[in-house]
Amino acid sequence: MPTPDAHEADLDDELPGGRHRTLALVVLGLALAVGVVLRFTTRSALWLDEALSVNISRLPLGEIPDALRHDGHPPLYYVLLHGWMAVFGEGDGAVRALSGLCALAVLPLLWIAGKRLGGPRVAWCALAVVALSPYAIRYGTETRMYALMMVLGLAGWLLYDDALRAPTWPRLAGLALVSAAALWTHYWAMWLLAVVAGALVVQIAMAHRRGEGEAVGVRVRILGALVAGGVLFLPWAPALLYQSAHTGTPWARPVRPTEMLTGTIADLGGGARPESVLLGWVVALLALLGIFGRRLPGGRVELAPVIRRPARPFVVAVGATLALACLVGYATGATYATRYAAVVVPFVVLLAALGLSLLPRAVAGCFLALLFGLGALGGYRNVTVERTDARQSAAAIEAVGQPGDLVVYCPDQLGPSTNRVLAPGFDEVTYPAFDDPERVDWVDYQARLDAADPVEFAVEALERAGDRDVFLVYSTSYVTHEDICPELFNALGAVRPPEVLTETTEAWEPSAAVRFPAPTR
Repeated sequence: MPTPDAHEADLDDELPGGRHRTLALVVLGLALAVGVVLRFTTRSALWLDEALSVNISRLPLGEIPDALRHDGHPPLYYVLLHGWMAVFGEGDGAVRALSGLCALAVLPLLWIAGKRLGGPRVAWCALAVVALSPYAIRYGTETRMYALMMVLGLAGWLLYDDALRAPTWPRLAGLALVSAAALWTHYWAMWLLAVVAGALVVQIAMAHRRGEGEAVGVRVRILGALVAGGVLFLPWAPALLYQSAHTGTPWARPVRPTEMLTGTIADLGGGARPESVLLGWVVALLALLGIFGRRLPGGRVELAPVIRRPARPFVVAVGATLALACLVGYATGATYATRYAAVVVPFVVLLAALGLSLLPRAVAGCFLALLFGLGALGGYRNVTVERTDARQSAAAIEAVGQPGDLVVYCPDQLGPSTNRVLAPGFDEVTYPAFDDPERVDWVDYQARLDAADPVEFAVEALERAGDRDVFLVYSTSYVTHEDICPELFNALGAVRPPEVLTETTEAWEPSAAVRFPAPTR
């Protein structure tokens, strides 16, 4: 990994002094303090993925691998969450706190990485970019593995950089273990590690051509560490192959490169709202400045058509990982969600920090105002906006329902989150197979939907309910169920007049609740 070049070294001497320096550090300290609190604070109920994480993780350890064969992920995060819940319980705050701690661990790792790139100035800038980042805050408050992936991505780069400087066995062993942990946490680690391994092969070939034997030896050892990490992942390979053949991502289609880029940039700012999109593009602009910007004498900044040396490894890691994932997605029919990019988002933050560090004091202050102001707005929304309509649906059912009433979830993807907040005593089933609502079986998902008949399901549901009410929690926003759930609604409504209890909101996971009263009530 290259050391900071002359431009970055000079920046350390240009940190604000006196009152300006004190004010800057105070503002950054306040932003970090608020950001720390926001990484543990949200009022939303758990949405589908979070509820699934809890429901799988609460299983006995020996049953988790088989459950994940039907879900589509590797097991490390679920095993960690299993142990965490055994100590701290299964409340919303408790199960999310594990991710919050991972999100906190990102901060010192970013500081160390930034300092290596360009001294204290870049380190402080990295903290400024991430302090109130809605992306970092969101996944610090989500019961999923994405905050952990940020930690592993950063830790992997730091160990990689250490090994380039001195490939000692402890460093190489650490790199192998972190690589293996990343693979056991999320499959997107495969794309990043493939990119890094490919880059190492190119570097080895070039160094060999130049006769640089020492450089060849260093990189061969590092490549060996990555291979060792892959070997440690092999016990899970049969499950991965089964998931690849039978699960995948049937809930969405593959995305185009432009969709991947614009969606990721928007989510860096917190989502599709105008303020969030603006913040995402602010971060992207700073990253571009970090890639192509040059600081000239007198404080002027110019753009050059050559990628800056400190930025090159991160440009390759981010760009090639996203490109490879996009190609594989099209080849296999897999989709992309911006949360998958968590393994490379810290590198985007470092690129943005490089860009921010180049700016004169007044211009940098304007960018900091945007980062902190828009970031705080995104953090506030993360606290106050519901991710799911589950609580609304559950409250409406509880208000008029009785123990034993039948609750049907269409699609089944609404089951885990609503079941978590619905009072016990209801008979809860999912379309199309009357399964338990706590989990979703993704195995051959589309084929099972194609084989089912909503009308036949409605007949069986009404027979099962007997003289009790039927409640339908449904949504038409899922690509797999756009026609199915309305057909089920109509089939139930043809026998029992529907009573609409709730309508969908703008939640990430929208749903509506409908009552089909028993004729005798």
